[in-house]
Amino acid sequence: MAMTTRIKDPAVDESAALSVAACLFHGFSDPSRLAIVRHLTLGEHRVVDLTEHLGLAQSTVSKHLSCLRDCGLVDSRPQGRASLFSLTHPEATLELLSAAERLLGLTGDAVALCPVYGTAAQEVQP
Repeated sequence: MAMTTRIKDPAVDESAALSVAACLFHGFSDPSRLAIVRHLTLGEHRVVDLTEHLGLAQSTVSKHLSCLRDCGLVDSRPQGRASLFSLTHPEATLELLSAAERLLGLTGDAVALCPVYGTAAQEVQP
């Protein structure tokens, strides 16, 4: 992916690279999914552990874990009758979350106040 490449490389399809990057960020766009990812930075967890820690319904956690697994962001391995879930690339995920926190700190409330994607706009959506 060449999302941050500064020099125009004819071998890179910039439109395709940006589309894939948008898909990645969409994977992190749901608050429940983001909470699951953040919690998995602590290590492996079962669905029941995540539901307990995050206060989310089992169906919600399972749905989001399935999405994250389909996106290649989460892996699972069997443990008895349950599955343990973990981040596929924990270091890179931590770097991304850290960069997001830095950027949010620099922009202050601007993102939350955005009329299109901010918190007030989300409350209006059906």
